[in-house]
Amino acid sequence: MSILDEPDRDHDAEREVDFDSEEAPVLPEQTRDDTARGWGERGYENDDRLLEDRPPHWG
Repeated sequence: MSILDEPDRDHDAEREVDFDSEEAPVLPEQTRDDTARGWGERGYENDDRLLEDRPPHWG
């Protein structure tokens, strides 16, 4: 018997899919590379210091 002699069946069409599954998603919503840290940026935690150290002519 050859593969070509088998009847055409779409096994994926017969498979039951549960859309209400509570399992973790296959792909995350956001990857580590898609964050500020992934792009090499650092947090801006010294804003207060920068505002205090601004030159007098900045008002």
